[in-house]
Amino acid sequence: MKNQNTKNHFMEGAKDSLPIVIGYFSVSFTFGIMAAKAGFSPWIATLISITNVTSAGQFAGLTLMVAQASYLEIFLTELVINLRYGLMSLSLSQRLSDSVTTGKRLLIAFANTDEIFAVSVSKPHKVTSAYMAGLEIFPILGWTAGTLSGAVATSLLPPFVQSALGVALYGMFIAIVLPPARAHRPIALVSLLAAVLSLSFTYLPGLNRISAGFSIILCTLIAAGVGAFFWPIPDNKEDDS
Repeated sequence: MKNQNTKNHFMEGAKDSLPIVIGYFSVSFTFGIMAAKAGFSPWIATLISITNVTSAGQFAGLTLMVAQASYLEIFLTELVINLRYGLMSLSLSQRLSDSVTTGKRLLIAFANTDEIFAVSVSKPHKVTSAYMAGLEIFPILGWTAGTLSGAVATSLLPPFVQSALGVALYGMFIAIVLPPARAHRPIALVSLLAAVLSLSFTYLPGLNRISAGFSIILCTLIAAGVGAFFWPIPDNKEDDS
C-alpha cells in the first residue's frame, strides 16, 4: 500500500510538471544557443545547466564570463539574483510532509525554482518527497535537454540563422515582463526604471566605466529597493485585523 501511494504521488508530481518541462525546454534552448555562440562547447553548456537549473542566474553568469568579469562580480551577481531561492526553500519546507528527511530536503532544494515552488505550495495539502521527485526530475531533464539541443543546433545552423535565434532571448524576456506589467502599474514602473538604469550604466560617461557585474547588481538593488519603498506588498495579517 505504501509503495502504491509513493507511485501515485510521483505520478501526480510528474503530471503537474509537464507545463514546466515545455517552458524550460524552450528557454534553455535559447541558453544553449547563447552559450555556443559565446564559444562554449555543447557539453560544457549542458554541464552548466544540469548543475545550476536557474534561468536568470545562468544568463547573467554567461554574460559575465564572456565579459571576463572578476570572481567577486560573478559571486555577488549570482548571490543577488538567486537569493530568492533560499527564501522559497524556507517557505517550501513548511509545506513538506513530516516524513521528508533532511537529506531529501536538500535534494528538493536543489531544483526549487520559481515555477516548481509555485506549483508545490499551491497544493491544498502537504507534499511528499515522492511528489517533489516527480515534480522536479522532469523539469531538470527538460532544462538540460533544451540546453544541449540549442548548443548542438547552433553548431549545425548557418550564421544568419544563429543570429536570428539569438534575438529569441529578448523576445522571451519581453513576453515574461509585459503581461504582469500591463496588469500591475508598479511592475511596469520598476521594469522601466531598471531599463533606464541599465542604459545609464552603458552609455553615460563615468557610469559606463563600472563593470557589467556591478552594473547588474546596482540595477537590481536600486530598482527593487524603489519598488519595495513606494509599492510594498500589503501584510495580509494586518489586512485581516
